[in-house]
Amino acid sequence: MTPARAPWSVARPSLGRDLAETQRAVSARSRPRGVRASFLPLPPGWPLTAIFVFFPVWWALGLSEFILPILAVPMALHLLRRAPIKVPPGFGIWMLFLLWVVVGAVVLNVNPPDTLPGSAASRSIAFTHRLVNYLAVTVAMLYIGNLSERELPRYRLIRMLGIFFMITVAGGLLAIARPTFEFTSPFEMLLPSSLTANPYVQSLVHPAVAQIQDVLGFDAPRPKAPFDYTNTWGNNLSILGIWFVVGWWARRPVNPRSRLFAAAVVLAAVIPAVYSLNRGMWIGVGLSLGYVALRLAARGRVAVLGALAVAVAVGLLIFAVSPLHTVVEERLENPRSNEIRATLSIQAVQHAADSPIIGYGSTRTALGSNESIAIGRSSSCPQCGNFTIGSNGHLWFLLIANGFVGAALYVLFFLGVAWRYRRDVTPIGIAGTLVALLALFYGLFYNALVTPLLLYLTSVALLWRNETHRREEEAREGGGAA
Repeated sequence: MTPARAPWSVARPSLGRDLAETQRAVSARSRPRGVRASFLPLPPGWPLTAIFVFFPVWWALGLSEFILPILAVPMALHLLRRAPIKVPPGFGIWMLFLLWVVVGAVVLNVNPPDTLPGSAASRSIAFTHRLVNYLAVTVAMLYIGNLSERELPRYRLIRMLGIFFMITVAGGLLAIARPTFEFTSPFEMLLPSSLTANPYVQSLVHPAVAQIQDVLGFDAPRPKAPFDYTNTWGNNLSILGIWFVVGWWARRPVNPRSRLFAAAVVLAAVIPAVYSLNRGMWIGVGLSLGYVALRLAARGRVAVLGALAVAVAVGLLIFAVSPLHTVVEERLENPRSNEIRATLSIQAVQHAADSPIIGYGSTRTALGSNESIAIGRSSSCPQCGNFTIGSNGHLWFLLIANGFVGAALYVLFFLGVAWRYRRDVTPIGIAGTLVALLALFYGLFYNALVTPLLLYLTSVALLWRNETHRREEEAREGGGAA
């Protein structure tokens, strides 16, 4: 006869249940404090993979301009669940800059002299779009910085940026081979024709591999895929190329096959880079090589410096004997945009002087053209005059939108980043400080929102993570020695 069990006794769980509970406990202990298990078993850092690796998918769907704000939501939720949130050094300056952007909303209805009149309502859509993107790139920076090395190793993120570089190179090569290739995206099909008829909206949702522009005196394709504009393509190519070299060439231990592959990809990138006719990018690449050479020379890395000099010499030789040098010569002989850029820059400074503290919240449309205030856009010449003040570079945009104070905060943030990490002699340290300086240089020619600024702040987060990792290693070595 089975003995009666006491009413307060508890039956022993099965072995399977014991194992399941043990696995749940171990999983809970392995997660950072404050982070709950997600409903979907997605790996840490998956929003970054979705952005950098799968960017062509969003471009083909017509969502490339909107994917960052969308994915910033799960990144923000992740940060809130693992509070307290760590912030990088100098983050207070960036927060002040964001505050200045928000304050600009109060002057959207103001019409500066010699600009086309408009209302706050008509400017609020563009203002909100920029503000959302500013917040989204900020969330991405914090998200990257708060992930541990175990959750998302730095070099895994750098490899993602390297894949993004290869995607950008492929888009440029496709633009040269099939410059007229374009198609209607699924998102574009959902929008009303009255909206897609707008040229700006069309550039955001209608995938095309190139911009056909008369820069050399005749219509020529300029690569832009998978981005909206060729200037954005050139800006991103140069920044992503830096991280590609770090991930595929400079990483230790040395892998000869990886370096051979990296050299082939970089040589392939030269072709669309030249045909893009992006003079600002050409100068930026030259400055980048000079910066790296100085950093290597300061460390006494003579062998590496010599290898860099040989690589540059070989590249210049190939360039000189190829048809590419004629493209550069023709571009330099046709500086068609110089006069317009100079006029818009002068107007941005003048309007910033009229509202030096908070600017005017957004861009403004100039009366007339660079030739005459009375000669502007017309039905017979839809591309003539009435240019957007602040469209010729992010620095000039900041001046008219946020005044001298807002522009100074933006510049101080990136200068502070470059200065703080100037002693980081690792490949990540050299690359990250270079990107911080290029962010300021490219502000003279290119607009930063949205993917370029995302890459700038991703670089800041990598510098921040790298410093944290180095300090943790030093602390462990010090503890071991003690």
